[in-house]
Amino acid sequence: MKKKINLSLNCSKIIRRRKEIKYVVIHYTGMQSEIESIDRLKNTSSKVSCHYLINRKGLVTQLVMENKVAWHAGKSKWKNFNNLNSNSIGIELVNKGHQWGYQNFSNLQIKTLINLCLNLKKKYKIKNVNFLGHSDIAPLRKLDPGEKFPWKKLSNFGIGTWYKEKIENVKIKKNKRSDLFFKNLNKIGYRYFNLRRRTRKDKMIIKAFQRRYNSHKVTGLIDQKTLNISHFLANKQKLT
Repeated sequence: MKKKINLSLNCSKIIRRRKEIKYVVIHYTGMQSEIESIDRLKNTSSKVSCHYLINRKGLVTQLVMENKVAWHAGKSKWKNFNNLNSNSIGIELVNKGHQWGYQNFSNLQIKTLINLCLNLKKKYKIKNVNFLGHSDIAPLRKLDPGEKFPWKKLSNFGIGTWYKEKIENVKIKKNKRSDLFFKNLNKIGYRYFNLRRRTRKDKMIIKAFQRRYNSHKVTGLIDQKTLNISHFLANKQKLT
């Protein structure tokens, strides 16, 4: 895989050990152009960066070496990890995002991403379930990579999780549906909610889950399909 090196200073000076790298977090740039995105990722006043950027032609630019911590995840949680920068590799895909005119990701972009992820998976022994989107780890403030990102396609290559096409309906009273859904999300790894009580922020968590797994119905409401998927994935986790 050919890549261009264009290093950013927005990273840690400390060299991390290989075994500390457990996650890959996928983002979109959310800016109007590739040039603007790279400028921001290199601007020391922005205090953001990533390890790799993939443009719409599938070309890769490396901005931070893998053994250094890039500042891509920000305030984030997943399972027992807080602030995932230290334990992850961040990949940005050039896309205008929801603010500037959200685009389909190009075929060349996704092909390159799959190859890069497979290399990282082998190199760092990263588990399938540990390929995440920015909105998975920061659901209260991030939408990327968004509902147009092809998680199902990536799962065919062992990158990220997906569900079976035919899964059983979870039979439960409607007033218990929410409790079960959030118990499932807790098992999967999502955070930023309270298992004992519901709040207004819960809708953002539901939407983050739907953007990834039920992208045709991002409503923030726990419909039967959303519940079924969460239950399947929560139980599948035990086997992974």
